[in-house]
Amino acid sequence: MEDYTLPFWVYLLVVTVLVGGALKKVLASHLLAPPLLLGASVLGGAPLLLMVLLVLLVLMVLLYCRSHPLADLPSHGKAVLITGCDSGFGQATARRLDSLGFQVFATVLDLNSSGAKDLQRSCSSLLTLLRVDITQQSHVQQALTKVQSLLGPRGLWALVNNAGVCVNFGDAELSLMSNFRGCMEVNFFGTLSVTKSFLPLLRLSRGRIVNISSPAGDQPFPCLAAYGASKAALNLLTSTLRHELEPWGVQVCTVLPSSFRTGQSSNSEYWEQQHQRLLQDLPPALLQDYGEDYVTETKDLFKSHASRADPDLRPVIETIVRALLAPRPRPRYFAGPGIGLMYFISSYLPDNLSSRFLQKVFVKKTLLPRALRKESGIHLRINNNNNNNEEEKKGEEEKLK
Repeated sequence: MEDYTLPFWVYLLVVTVLVGGALKKVLASHLLAPPLLLGASVLGGAPLLLMVLLVLLVLMVLLYCRSHPLADLPSHGKAVLITGCDSGFGQATARRLDSLGFQVFATVLDLNSSGAKDLQRSCSSLLTLLRVDITQQSHVQQALTKVQSLLGPRGLWALVNNAGVCVNFGDAELSLMSNFRGCMEVNFFGTLSVTKSFLPLLRLSRGRIVNISSPAGDQPFPCLAAYGASKAALNLLTSTLRHELEPWGVQVCTVLPSSFRTGQSSNSEYWEQQHQRLLQDLPPALLQDYGEDYVTETKDLFKSHASRADPDLRPVIETIVRALLAPRPRPRYFAGPGIGLMYFISSYLPDNLSSRFLQKVFVKKTLLPRALRKESGIHLRINNNNNNNEEEKKGEEEKLK
């Protein structure tokens, strides 16, 4: 079964309970029409029977829709612009859409990069590479002019906003302001710039927008404040555009991937460079309060998490294809294992349980900041699962004095 099967049945159960409970309250109220009250009194068990029948009807409709999906729209003749195709989701999506017969416009930062050359070699003549830094309005405008000249009177069927960066790891207090600005500049303002520029072409074709976001924009993942804040802004923008563009016939979707190995995530040198830059730029007093070992542990946890990420990008790519070709696309798509379950937990369980769940599935900090260790008077690992011998413990305590 597919990864989202379990969450689907969980959601189905929740819907059934809510509908049943609501109907029970309605039937128990004094606002019903006299004929219904009369019928209920005559039939005795009618209210319960009506509730059961309504629940069964809901189940039948949902199961029918699930087992009889509408046929996908044809892909041939449709033009799609995809940002951030140097590597990762963007590059794989460009290759996949090209194989389906789309006319693909793929933006890259460097036309001479290995990723750009790989796309040129492996794709058809329908694919066009465009050099675009989405944070530069002049680049975006040049791309728009190029796309318009190639499409002629035709509109652009879809825009896939994939380009994004995650330039930080660590507590919000430790994250540099340049990291917050860098994430917002690419993930939010860059995406907004591309979207606004190409909307006239999308409105012309009554097409759609697919934004690749992240669960970090909805969930408080530890040590991802800068990235999560930029994706939260993107998620709200996407929801707003969905309502505003509905009269134009332009449909807007969000794709929320789970953990996949893309970009610099598997590059060990990248993590080390980010770590060294952070240590150099932090104010000495702040570094003293947190401790270099605390910062180093965070870096090691991120590297470990990235090394376990799924290298198979197909779940995300096929989700993007569904969002592009579905006659009635969903507002949100979960791509990859565990995402539906995570959103269910965050939506229906208490906040403290949801937070614990996030800490279990993401970076599992064991060290407390150094200042807190001093206050407690002991060398503290949060889980107290330290196997150091007594001599090592004494040595650490001496260092803290």
